[in-house]
Amino acid sequence: MATEYKVPTLAEPAPPKPNEVVLVTSGDLRHTANVMGWPAQQVLEQQIADVLSEIGFTVRRGHEYDPEVGHGFIWNQRMGMDVFAGIHPDTPIIIAEAVWEYSHHVLSGLKTQRGPILTAANWSGQWPGLVGLLNLNASMTKAGMEYSSIWSENFTDDWARNALKEWARTGTITSHDTSHVRDLDAAALPAEEAALGRALAAELQRNGAVMGIFDEGCMGMYNAIFDDEYINPLGIFKERLSQSALYYRMTTVTYAEAEAVYKWLIDRGVTFDFGSDPDNDLTQDQVLEQCKMYIAALRIADDFGCAGIGIQYQQGLKDLVPASDLAEGLLNEIDRPPAYSEDGRELYPGQPLPHFNEVDWGCGVDAIITNRVWTAMDLNPSTSLHDVRWGDTYGDDFVWVMEISGSVPPSHLRGGYEGVTSQRQPPMYFRLGGGTIKGVSKPGPVVYSRVFLMDGKLQVDMGIGEAIELPDEETQRRWDATTPVWPIMHLVMPGVTRDQFMARHKSNHIQVVYAPDMATATKALAAKAAMFDALGVKVNLTGDIDL
Repeated sequence: MATEYKVPTLAEPAPPKPNEVVLVTSGDLRHTANVMGWPAQQVLEQQIADVLSEIGFTVRRGHEYDPEVGHGFIWNQRMGMDVFAGIHPDTPIIIAEAVWEYSHHVLSGLKTQRGPILTAANWSGQWPGLVGLLNLNASMTKAGMEYSSIWSENFTDDWARNALKEWARTGTITSHDTSHVRDLDAAALPAEEAALGRALAAELQRNGAVMGIFDEGCMGMYNAIFDDEYINPLGIFKERLSQSALYYRMTTVTYAEAEAVYKWLIDRGVTFDFGSDPDNDLTQDQVLEQCKMYIAALRIADDFGCAGIGIQYQQGLKDLVPASDLAEGLLNEIDRPPAYSEDGRELYPGQPLPHFNEVDWGCGVDAIITNRVWTAMDLNPSTSLHDVRWGDTYGDDFVWVMEISGSVPPSHLRGGYEGVTSQRQPPMYFRLGGGTIKGVSKPGPVVYSRVFLMDGKLQVDMGIGEAIELPDEETQRRWDATTPVWPIMHLVMPGVTRDQFMARHKSNHIQVVYAPDMATATKALAAKAAMFDALGVKVNLTGDIDL
């Protein structure tokens, strides 16, 4: 007797039409953020369609506006899979981003595509599509996928218009310039710094370092996940911790312990911008919860002998406790409020506990290396990562706006703790609030870097930049164009244009650390490059560096 099976039949999507491209867009998991950003997304999509119509191409949306949720973004991975199941694999795809997006919403579908892929973003700091584009680009780079990328303020400039048309006709963009990047010549490094870097690498590989991670894969950042086989050869090993454990440990921290941290911050000059409405204002209760997280994180790190930690926060903890940002910035600070174990020991005295925001391993690995090099050179090892948020020309320079909701140590800010104003996190992202470490980054040389995965191996791009001072009114203009409650860095990258950086950078994040002067910054970069090289990480130098 024959057995009847329910054999699935797969319908082949219709093949692409001539001179037609399909547009998709990934969004946030949080509908509040998607609804707020939807008008900007509509403008971007129309601008792209208008340019392509000039050469006879039409743009068809791969998924419709959803009136029930109030936007037309792909907002979860399952939805993204369903969308791409209806798109022929040979179809040219544009992923247009005017808002922050979760890359994994579309990455699974994009992996099945054979047609050309283009990522496109508006040049705006408001929502921010630029950050989303850089994350998606880095995620596809890690996955070994081919893609092109484009960005423009309004797609009226000649470069963007011509590049977009070129991609539609040929499936690629040939006008990207990455000549600012060059391979490290390890033999040309100064002898003392090279010897230091190699010795520090040998020590790390011999003794190892434990990195505690409170969950991983924040907001779909596939590019930020480094599997064990990539980092273990460096001497770095994961201690897999849970955000639920961090939440529980917060409940064991007493009110008096949290208040002591809060009072220390007040005594050091931090200003808290309090209000009475916890749904929209910062409150003292929110800050005290953040102080509890700071203590709890140090206690757990101490339990496991961690040399650094990363807290996911979004999405898990966001519905339980205020934002982790205040705690993160304090952890990265060498001069921070004392915190004690349950048995009375001061935890990590006189040193930062490097925290990599959003569990971004590209910054976690970098922070461990940087901390060891800067400490060995008797420099302040406090690091911070920033979102590559936006940028604009000021005078003769292109000045980047680097911002992040957390992880900035007060020593990076003008005036230190006295330069900090802590304000409530935006309600559309952070329902339970919590304070930031808002301030303006102090002027001075910085070493910037990014560790990433490309061609199946760890690589790092690094260069020397300068955080500069801008007039207060220009700083405020830039804050108003982005997120005014977050700390800001005005960063200039000598020898790197805006478009060169965008064409090359493989992350939504960038890591920065200060040096007292340019000569010292150059020496520290040399030692850091030597350490990475000795660990087997491919080192790429960017911009003007006089080694």
